[in-house]
Amino acid sequence: MTARAYIALGSNQGDRQAYLADALAVLGSLPGVNRVSQRPTYETDPVGGHAGQGRFLNAVAQVSTDLSAKQLLDELNKIEADHGRDRSAEPSRSGPRTLDLDILFFGDEVINQVGLTVPHPRMHQRWFVLKPLCDLAPDAVHPVLHRTVRELLAELETPAT
Repeated sequence: MTARAYIALGSNQGDRQAYLADALAVLGSLPGVNRVSQRPTYETDPVGGHAGQGRFLNAVAQVSTDLSAKQLLDELNKIEADHGRDRSAEPSRSGPRTLDLDILFFGDEVINQVGLTVPHPRMHQRWFVLKPLCDLAPDAVHPVLHRTVRELLAELETPAT
């Protein structure tokens, strides 16, 4: 069965644009991945982590895949490692990295397994994820929050009253 998945891409070390472009190319060449599309890249300040780390380039890709969510995650982890990311050496999840690839949505599935949570548990709190996702799929519905990406982004951008 083919699933539509959305993947967040980020980089704040080295040639950030090249890391993102290469990750998209590798992703599109994977067996079981049939189509990849991506919208504009955004440059944003890091959220959390070390003071003084570089700004991130962020994007979101949509893929059509025959892989399971776990298989896709394994492939994403390999792509990260091939681009110099060593998760075991990172002091925190908010630190600098050559490449960060996260599954945001996998169809309308809700997955809570060790090492794999879909939808991404913090995506609705992050402009740098919601903005490029909204450019790509504004009407996609968060399967837990039951709101569209457009609605989530508007809520995040609207100041509290």
